[in-house]
Amino acid sequence: MASFPPRVNEKEIGKLLLNLVDHTEVVRDLTFAPDGSLILVSASRDKTLRVWDLKDDGNMMKVLRGHQNWVYSCAFSPDSSMLCSVGASKAVFLWNMDKYTMIRKLEGHHHDVVACDFSPDGALLATASYDTRVYIWDPHTGAILMEFGHLFPPPTPIFAGGANDRWVRSVSFSHDGLHIASLADDKMVRFWRIDEDYPVQVAPLSNGLCCAFSTDGSVLAAGTHDGSVYFWATPRQVPSLQHLCRMSIRRVMPTQEVQELPVPSKILEFLSYRV
Repeated sequence: MASFPPRVNEKEIGKLLLNLVDHTEVVRDLTFAPDGSLILVSASRDKTLRVWDLKDDGNMMKVLRGHQNWVYSCAFSPDSSMLCSVGASKAVFLWNMDKYTMIRKLEGHHHDVVACDFSPDGALLATASYDTRVYIWDPHTGAILMEFGHLFPPPTPIFAGGANDRWVRSVSFSHDGLHIASLADDKMVRFWRIDEDYPVQVAPLSNGLCCAFSTDGSVLAAGTHDGSVYFWATPRQVPSLQHLCRMSIRRVMPTQEVQELPVPSKILEFLSYRV
Protein backbone atom coordinates (compact mmCIF):
# COMPACT_ATOMS: atom_id res chain seq x y z
CA MET A 1 0.00 0.00 0.00
CA ALA A 2 1.33 3.42 -0.91
CA SER A 3 2.19 5.80 1.92
CA PHE A 4 1.25 9.44 2.13
CA PRO A 5 2.96 11.75 1.79
CA PRO A 6 5.33 9.87 -0.53
CA ARG A 7 9.03 10.60 -0.54
CA VAL A 8 9.75 13.10 -3.27
CA ASN A 9 12.82 14.81 -4.56
CA GLU A 10 13.07 18.55 -5.01
CA LYS A 11 12.06 18.36 -8.67
CA GLU A 12 8.72 16.82 -7.68
CA ILE A 13 7.84 19.43 -5.06
CA GLY A 14 4.68 21.28 -6.06
CA LYS A 15 3.21 18.38 -8.00
CA LEU A 16 -0.32 17.19 -7.27
CA LEU A 17 -0.29 14.22 -4.88
CA LEU A 18 -3.99 13.46 -4.46
CA ASN A 19 -7.32 14.66 -5.78
CA LEU A 20 -10.19 13.83 -3.44
CA VAL A 21 -13.38 13.71 -5.47
CA ASP A 22 -16.76 13.02 -3.89
CA HIS A 23 -18.43 16.25 -2.76
CA THR A 24 -21.17 17.52 -5.05
CA GLU A 25 -21.00 21.19 -4.04
CA VAL A 26 -18.46 23.81 -2.96
CA VAL A 27 -16.03 22.68 -0.24
CA ARG A 28 -16.00 25.45 2.38
CA ASP A 29 -13.49 24.20 4.94
CA LEU A 30 -10.81 21.59 5.66
CA THR A 31 -9.26 20.48 8.93
CA PHE A 32 -6.63 17.87 9.79
CA ALA A 33 -6.78 15.83 12.98
CA PRO A 34 -4.11 17.31 15.30
CA ASP A 35 -2.86 13.87 16.38
CA GLY A 36 -0.79 13.48 13.21
CA SER A 37 -2.90 10.64 11.85
CA LEU A 38 -3.37 12.41 8.48
CA ILE A 39 -7.14 12.16 8.87
CA LEU A 40 -8.74 15.03 6.98
CA VAL A 41 -12.31 16.31 7.28
CA SER A 42 -13.93 18.41 4.56
CA ALA A 43 -17.07 20.54 4.99
CA SER A 44 -19.28 21.33 2.01
CA ARG A 45 -22.35 23.10 0.76
CA ASP A 46 -23.68 19.64 -0.12
CA LYS A 47 -24.71 19.41 3.58
CA THR A 48 -22.12 16.76 4.47
CA LEU A 49 -18.73 16.33 6.07
CA ARG A 50 -16.41 13.70 4.64
CA VAL A 51 -13.60 11.95 6.48
CA TRP A 52 -10.53 11.04 4.43
CA ASP A 53 -7.51 8.89 5.31
CA LEU A 54 -4.51 10.36 3.51
CA LYS A 55 -2.31 7.48 4.67
CA ASP A 56 -4.53 5.21 2.59
CA ASP A 57 -4.27 7.11 -0.69
CA GLY A 58 -7.05 9.47 0.35
CA ASN A 59 -9.63 6.76 0.96
CA MET A 60 -12.95 8.24 2.12
CA MET A 61 -13.68 6.60 5.46
CA LYS A 62 -17.02 8.12 6.40
CA VAL A 63 -19.72 10.62 5.43
CA LEU A 64 -21.12 12.60 8.37
CA ARG A 65 -24.74 13.54 7.73
CA GLY A 66 -27.07 15.65 9.85
CA HIS A 67 -26.85 19.18 8.52
CA GLN A 68 -29.98 20.32 6.72
CA ASN A 69 -28.18 23.11 4.88
CA TRP A 70 -24.69 24.32 3.96
CA VAL A 71 -21.79 23.36 6.24
CA TYR A 72 -19.57 26.40 6.66
CA SER A 73 -16.74 25.28 8.91
CA CYS A 74 -15.38 22.48 11.09
CA ALA A 75 -12.72 22.06 13.77
CA PHE A 76 -11.16 19.17 15.68
CA SER A 77 -10.74 19.17 19.44
CA PRO A 78 -7.03 19.17 20.45
CA ASP A 79 -7.07 15.44 21.24
CA SER A 80 -8.80 14.65 17.91
CA SER A 81 -11.63 12.79 19.67
CA MET A 82 -14.32 15.36 18.83
CA LEU A 83 -15.26 17.41 15.78
CA CYS A 84 -17.42 20.52 15.69
CA SER A 85 -19.22 21.46 12.50
CA VAL A 86 -21.25 24.62 11.97
CA GLY A 87 -23.52 25.79 9.21
CA ALA A 88 -26.63 27.51 7.97
CA SER A 89 -29.93 27.33 9.85
CA LYS A 90 -28.30 27.90 13.29
CA ALA A 91 -26.48 24.54 13.13
CA VAL A 92 -23.76 23.59 15.62
CA PHE A 93 -23.03 19.84 15.74
CA LEU A 94 -20.55 17.84 17.80
CA TRP A 95 -19.29 14.50 16.50
CA ASN A 96 -17.54 11.55 18.16
CA MET A 97 -14.60 10.90 15.85
CA ASP A 98 -13.88 7.45 17.24
CA LYS A 99 -17.36 6.17 16.36
CA TYR A 100 -18.25 8.78 13.69
CA THR A 101 -21.55 9.47 15.41
CA MET A 102 -23.23 12.71 16.43
CA ILE A 103 -22.84 13.54 20.11
CA ARG A 104 -25.25 16.46 20.30
CA LYS A 105 -26.60 19.52 18.56
CA LEU A 106 -25.89 22.77 20.40
CA GLU A 107 -28.92 25.09 20.55
CA GLY A 108 -28.67 28.84 21.08
CA HIS A 109 -27.76 30.78 17.95
CA HIS A 110 -30.44 32.65 15.98
CA HIS A 111 -28.80 32.74 12.53
CA ASP A 112 -26.24 30.92 10.37
CA VAL A 113 -23.13 29.83 12.26
CA VAL A 114 -20.01 30.34 10.18
CA ALA A 115 -16.92 29.62 12.28
CA CYS A 116 -15.81 27.52 15.25
CA ASP A 117 -12.66 26.84 17.25
CA PHE A 118 -11.72 24.80 20.33
CA SER A 119 -9.62 26.14 23.17
CA PRO A 120 -6.12 24.63 23.47
CA ASP A 121 -7.21 22.38 26.35
CA GLY A 122 -10.41 21.27 24.61
CA ALA A 123 -12.59 22.45 27.49
CA LEU A 124 -14.19 25.31 25.54
CA LEU A 125 -15.68 25.77 22.09
CA ALA A 126 -16.17 29.15 20.41
CA THR A 127 -18.74 29.66 17.64
CA ALA A 128 -19.36 32.78 15.53
CA SER A 129 -22.71 33.59 13.97
CA TYR A 130 -24.50 36.12 11.80
CA ASP A 131 -26.72 36.70 14.85
CA THR A 132 -24.06 39.23 16.06
CA ARG A 133 -22.77 36.88 18.78
CA VAL A 134 -19.86 34.66 19.67
CA TYR A 135 -20.81 31.92 22.11
CA ILE A 136 -18.38 30.02 24.32
CA TRP A 137 -19.69 26.53 25.03
CA ASP A 138 -18.76 23.65 27.25
CA PRO A 139 -18.62 20.98 24.51
CA HIS A 140 -18.91 18.20 27.08
CA THR A 141 -22.28 19.40 28.43
CA GLY A 142 -23.64 21.67 25.68
CA ALA A 143 -23.96 24.61 28.09
CA ILE A 144 -23.32 28.20 26.99
CA LEU A 145 -20.71 29.61 29.37
CA MET A 146 -20.12 33.06 27.85
CA GLU A 147 -21.64 35.35 25.24
CA PHE A 148 -19.66 38.03 23.41
CA GLY A 149 -22.05 40.44 21.74
CA HIS A 150 -21.14 42.69 18.82
CA LEU A 151 -24.25 44.87 18.97
CA PHE A 152 -25.53 46.78 22.00
CA PRO A 153 -28.11 46.50 23.30
CA PRO A 154 -28.32 42.82 22.30
CA PRO A 155 -30.74 42.39 19.38
CA THR A 156 -33.99 40.49 19.64
CA PRO A 157 -34.00 37.00 18.12
CA ILE A 158 -36.04 38.27 15.16
CA PHE A 159 -33.53 41.04 14.39
CA ALA A 160 -30.56 38.78 15.07
CA GLY A 161 -31.96 36.21 12.67
CA GLY A 162 -32.16 38.66 9.78
CA ALA A 163 -29.99 41.18 7.98
CA ASN A 164 -27.85 43.41 10.20
CA ASP A 165 -24.45 45.09 9.98
CA ARG A 166 -22.88 43.07 12.80
CA TRP A 167 -22.58 39.63 11.24
CA VAL A 168 -19.65 37.89 12.93
CA ARG A 169 -17.48 36.26 10.26
CA SER A 170 -14.71 34.53 12.17
CA VAL A 171 -13.49 33.52 15.61
CA SER A 172 -10.17 32.12 16.78
CA PHE A 173 -8.76 30.97 20.13
CA SER A 174 -5.31 32.12 21.15
CA HIS A 175 -2.92 29.40 22.26
CA ASP A 176 -2.79 30.87 25.76
CA GLY A 177 -6.39 29.75 26.26
CA LEU A 178 -7.26 33.18 27.65
CA HIS A 179 -7.99 35.26 24.56
CA ILE A 180 -10.10 34.98 21.44
CA ALA A 181 -10.37 37.21 18.39
CA SER A 182 -13.48 37.92 16.34
CA LEU A 183 -14.18 39.72 13.05
CA ALA A 184 -17.52 41.36 12.30
CA ASP A 185 -19.14 43.35 9.51
CA ASP A 186 -18.96 46.56 11.57
CA LYS A 187 -15.35 46.93 10.32
CA MET A 188 -13.78 45.93 13.61
CA VAL A 189 -11.55 43.17 14.92
CA ARG A 190 -12.03 42.52 18.62
CA PHE A 191 -9.79 40.84 21.17
CA TRP A 192 -11.59 39.31 24.15
CA ARG A 193 -10.60 37.64 27.40
CA ILE A 194 -12.64 34.58 28.24
CA ASP A 195 -13.39 35.93 31.73
CA GLU A 196 -14.59 39.40 30.64
CA ASP A 197 -17.71 40.29 28.68
CA TYR A 198 -16.24 43.28 26.84
CA PRO A 199 -13.32 43.52 24.37
CA VAL A 200 -9.93 44.20 25.89
CA GLN A 201 -8.80 45.74 22.61
CA VAL A 202 -10.30 46.67 19.23
CA ALA A 203 -8.83 47.61 15.86
CA PRO A 204 -10.29 48.78 12.55
CA LEU A 205 -10.65 46.25 9.74
CA SER A 206 -12.86 46.53 6.67
CA ASN A 207 -14.24 43.49 4.85
CA GLY A 208 -12.84 41.01 7.40
CA LEU A 209 -13.49 37.37 6.55
CA CYS A 210 -11.17 35.06 8.51
CA CYS A 211 -8.54 35.20 11.25
CA ALA A 212 -5.95 33.03 12.97
CA PHE A 213 -3.41 33.42 15.78
CA SER A 214 0.26 32.60 15.34
CA THR A 215 1.52 29.53 17.22
CA ASP A 216 2.83 31.59 20.12
CA GLY A 217 -0.26 33.82 20.15
CA SER A 218 1.73 37.03 19.66
CA VAL A 219 0.30 37.86 16.22
CA LEU A 220 -3.19 37.76 14.73
CA ALA A 221 -3.56 37.47 10.96
CA ALA A 222 -6.82 38.47 9.27
CA GLY A 223 -7.88 38.00 5.67
CA THR A 224 -10.35 40.25 3.86
CA HIS A 225 -12.77 40.12 0.95
CA ASP A 226 -10.54 42.42 -1.09
CA GLY A 227 -7.59 40.02 -1.07
CA SER A 228 -5.50 41.57 1.71
CA VAL A 229 -4.01 40.04 4.85
CA TYR A 230 -3.43 42.23 7.91
CA PHE A 231 -1.39 41.50 11.04
CA TRP A 232 -1.68 42.78 14.61
CA ALA A 233 0.40 42.37 17.72
CA THR A 234 -2.03 40.82 20.17
CA PRO A 235 -2.71 41.67 23.82
CA ARG A 236 -0.13 39.82 25.88
CA GLN A 237 -0.59 38.65 29.43
CA VAL A 238 1.35 36.12 31.44
CA PRO A 239 -1.13 33.36 32.35
CA SER A 240 -1.56 32.77 36.05
CA LEU A 241 -0.35 29.56 37.63
CA GLN A 242 -3.98 28.74 38.38
CA HIS A 243 -4.92 29.00 34.72
CA LEU A 244 -1.96 26.88 33.61
CA CYS A 245 -2.93 24.21 36.13
CA ARG A 246 -6.54 24.40 34.94
CA MET A 247 -5.49 23.88 31.34
CA SER A 248 -3.30 20.92 32.30
CA ILE A 249 -6.20 19.28 34.11
CA ARG A 250 -8.76 20.00 31.40
CA ARG A 251 -6.57 18.53 28.67
CA VAL A 252 -7.16 15.10 30.21
CA MET A 253 -10.45 15.47 32.08
CA PRO A 254 -13.88 16.26 30.60
CA THR A 255 -16.37 18.30 32.59
CA GLN A 256 -18.21 15.25 33.93
CA GLU A 257 -15.02 13.91 35.54
CA VAL A 258 -14.06 17.34 36.88
CA GLN A 259 -17.44 17.62 38.63
CA GLU A 260 -16.68 14.40 40.54
CA LEU A 261 -13.41 15.67 42.01
CA PRO A 262 -13.44 15.91 45.84
CA VAL A 263 -12.57 19.61 45.94
CA PRO A 264 -14.44 22.74 47.10
CA SER A 265 -17.22 24.07 44.86
CA LYS A 266 -15.30 27.26 44.05
CA ILE A 267 -12.45 25.21 42.62
CA LEU A 268 -14.92 23.13 40.61
CA GLU A 269 -16.41 26.32 39.18
CA PHE A 270 -12.95 27.57 38.23
CA LEU A 271 -11.96 24.27 36.62
CA SER A 272 -15.26 24.29 34.71
CA TYR A 273 -14.67 27.85 33.42
CA ARG A 274 -17.72 29.13 35.29
CA VAL A 275 -15.86 31.97 37.03
